[in-house]
Formats: sequence, C-alpha cells, structure tokens
Amino acid sequence: MAQSADTATASTPDEAARPEAPVSPVTVVAENVRVRYRAPSTDIADFRAAPLGRKIFLRLTGQKPKVTVDALKGISFVARAGQSIGILGRNGSGKSTLLRIIAGLETPRSGLVSARSNPVLLGVNAALVPDLSGERNVRLGCLAMGLSRAETVLPDIVELAGIGKSIYRPMKTYSSGMASRLRFAIAAASNPDILLIDEALSTGDAAFKERSENKMTQLRQNAG
Repeated sequence: MAQSADTATASTPDEAARPEAPVSPVTVVAENVRVRYRAPSTDIADFRAAPLGRKIFLRLTGQKPKVTVDALKGISFVARAGQSIGILGRNGSGKSTLLRIIAGLETPRSGLVSARSNPVLLGVNAALVPDLSGERNVRLGCLAMGLSRAETVLPDIVELAGIGKSIYRPMKTYSSGMASRLRFAIAAASNPDILLIDEALSTGDAAFKERSENKMTQLRQNAG
C-alpha cells in the first residue's frame, strides 16, 4: 500500500528530539560566474573562417584572427565556514581564473561573487621587485596585505622560504625556486579568514614541501 507524503516523512520520537546540527555561516557565494575573452589564433582554419574584409585587414596588419574562449561558464557554489572546497580540472580549464575572480583580481563577464571578508589568494605568482632585496620585498608584500610591521613576521618568512642570508640580496640574483619559495612565504604570513590556494605546493624541494604543508595546515585551522 502506498504511503502518503505525510506518513513517508514523519519522524520517530527519537529523531524529533534529536537537535539539528548548527549550520555554519556563509563565507563565499558565487552566482553564475562567466568569463569570456578573445585570444589570437594561428590555426589556419580560423583565418579561413573569417569574412573576406577581415582577411584582408589581417594580411595588411600582420595580425592573427581572434577566437572566443569561454574560461568559465556559469559557475555557482556556496562555501561555509570550516569547509574546504577543491577545484579539479585539466590545465587551462579555468581553475586559476576562478580563484582570481573570487579574490577580486579579475572581473567576470557576468555573475557575482560575494564574500564576508577579503579573500587572500595564496600562490607562487605574487609580483615582487627584482632590483630590491628579499627583505625589502617582504616589507612591501606585508604592507600590501595590510600587515603594519614586517619585522614581526620576517624571521618566520625567512625560515619558511629557507633562503637564509640571501634574504638581504637582490631578488634578481635568486634562482626561480628561491623566488617562488619567498613568494609563498610572504603570502602565507597574512593568516586570512578566507584562504584561496592556487597550486601553492608545486614548487620547491622535499624539505620546503614539508614546511609549506605544515604552514598550510596551520592556515586552514585558522581560516574561515
């Protein structure tokens, strides 16, 4: 015999008395985020598909035809305090673009991202000044993240980056690995409420990987 809707959803006395789990506050909301851009293409098929007038213009100027690239197509999600959300995809699938949109570093074509505080994008691509020393770059990076005194975090940054006395040399003398480790260490000093991580552990040796993993565990424990 078929049950009615009321009967099928009724709770037992024990279930009714059981308190509901508290719902964590929302930290980030993405609503139908779309990103589209135009990029030049060397594919001869794209040139042949262009109108005749466009072909003539391209030949005269030496430019390449442009194609439309949909980096993000209608991305929506809700993140709550205490959650960790992983973004998986092939190279070029839009993972970094999505993180940059959430961090406010890029503007979507359409859609909306709301956050309860400023998200911090933790990665190895932070812009540093090659002619300045690592120490000066730490100070500039800390100021950019709203940290008033770099002196308080400089020893921790140097220890995490593992570059020793090189911190006092110009950045342009660093190897690519040293520069990447310093970028990571500077970004990790902010202890953000909303933490975005873009392949932050993909650089460095085994010792640095262990140090950075331990640091990221601390960040996640404190982040919203």
